[in-house]
Amino acid sequence: MSLIIAYVGNKGCVMVGDKRRIAYFGSKEERELLEQEIYSGDISSDEDLYARAEELEISLKISDDACKVKSLENVAVGEVSSRGAMETKRKRIYGTTNGFQIVELTGSEIVNVKRGESSIIVFGNKITKSLANDMLKNKWKPSFSLKYMGEIFGQIIEDISTKTPSLGTKYDVVIQQNNLSKTKVQDYLDEVIERDINLLAKFRNKLKEDLLKQNETIKLASTIIDEGPIGIVDSIDENLIQVKLNPDVRAFDINWKLLAKPGENVIMFVEGEDAVSLKDQVVIENEALCIKGNKANLKCDIILCHLE
Repeated sequence: MSLIIAYVGNKGCVMVGDKRRIAYFGSKEERELLEQEIYSGDISSDEDLYARAEELEISLKISDDACKVKSLENVAVGEVSSRGAMETKRKRIYGTTNGFQIVELTGSEIVNVKRGESSIIVFGNKITKSLANDMLKNKWKPSFSLKYMGEIFGQIIEDISTKTPSLGTKYDVVIQQNNLSKTKVQDYLDEVIERDINLLAKFRNKLKEDLLKQNETIKLASTIIDEGPIGIVDSIDENLIQVKLNPDVRAFDINWKLLAKPGENVIMFVEGEDAVSLKDQVVIENEALCIKGNKANLKCDIILCHLE
């Protein structure tokens, strides 16, 4: 859904990227059909897109807050991406004075690199690239300043947004320059890109760890006990009691850290004046933690779960 336009030359680099993001919710076949109609130019406005999505029983979420271009040291960076069944594919342009690299990635692994000294580069889908290239022929000249180029590129995005819902009217502009000799530019880009890709790899690893933790939390949450036996009273100290957990029960804190395994003790508190005796059974009945015999209410700051 993106359009990124970049100029790289002896003046520096100016890069402009749209901010549109579209999320689809519906069957895979209908989503692919809708995307095909957008990219081919059959759908020309947001209103037409919403109407066609409704026909195909697809829910849409359109926003114009994505950040597709950024500055990294003295380098402008733009990215378009597509999510496959197994991995996200990314295409990035890194540009500065007298040099650029186009880097293709699968996940955080580089699969292809193209280098150059100067160029006009356009990333986008079929319809946005075609329209942008036509407009660039009529509106852009190499004699323009970087600032004015940025304004021209932004105007192109605004103009294209009236012809396809692929883009909104909002965009970001990044301008970067350096004082390096031409012979040192590619080495400098190599260094910047290596740091950026390493950061991406760390981010992806952190994301994977968070997802694993989230999945584990969901899995544990499904084992929370809302009815049944918990254990027996093992010791009593006024209103504080220790409960020995049954062989199929374990306890976690609110962050899902394991506190007690089956057969180990946990601390609970007796609420009220009801008597509690050693060997009393502790149960959850009607989602209330209590003593089985006299229904004395108990309180604890732990999560009680069955073994998986």
